[in-house]
Amino acid sequence: MAELIYAFRFPGLLEDDSPEAALLWAYGCSGLLQDGDEIVAYFSERRELPISGKWQVVAEEGYLETYYAELRPVTIGRLVVAPTHCQVRISAGQKVLWVDPGMAFGTGHHETTRLALRALESVPLMGRTVLDVGAGSGILAVAADLLGAGEAVGVDIDPDTVPIAVDNALANCSRARFEFGTIDHKHPASSVDIVVANLYAELHVLLADTYHHLLRPGGILLATGILRDKISMVREALGSNFSLRRSLCEGDWVLVQAEKETLF
Repeated sequence: MAELIYAFRFPGLLEDDSPEAALLWAYGCSGLLQDGDEIVAYFSERRELPISGKWQVVAEEGYLETYYAELRPVTIGRLVVAPTHCQVRISAGQKVLWVDPGMAFGTGHHETTRLALRALESVPLMGRTVLDVGAGSGILAVAADLLGAGEAVGVDIDPDTVPIAVDNALANCSRARFEFGTIDHKHPASSVDIVVANLYAELHVLLADTYHHLLRPGGILLATGILRDKISMVREALGSNFSLRRSLCEGDWVLVQAEKETLF
């Protein structure tokens, strides 16, 4: 028997880059679909949301079938992100990153994921250790591996996402590994070269010191999932321990690239 999940319906068009739809990812949305003149957002549980709409209970099995059928490949630099049911044509130098998200966030279709993938492609990965915090579907750790990282590890506090991430790594013949748990004590100080985290502003603030603890001197932090109106709190939290290098923006979302100060 299929498990039940919660669908939240509200008026809007995904093709218009609805700001309401973008906001729902920060509230735990696992997928968005267009149904007529309404957007349907899927959640593992019912919760208070900042927009008006109506809730309904649906079978997970039916949701996933529809969700997969509507997903299409997305080209982001040298990567073409695609669900495994699609046929993909690539050009020389491109790689396919196969991702079936299940109930885990991360398909390449959301702005925050695209920002993270572009940022990963733009930093030196060859031979470096990458830690993906809040790995979800595993897309960022797998992407780092495909783009040349020496080691890629994803960590998530949701045990249900880890098997999904492992399956996605297997689908890509990727060496990326995934762990259930937090990052505050599992990884020793100065143990990674790059941290990529697609979370939300308040979590980045809470984890700022932990990022600094994990990164080697000169290490790079790629923090995304940040709404534009909350970027100042993230910059302030990082400012004492990091040099802020640049910000990338798409829609209502921002990625901050920062570097841990090098000790002399």
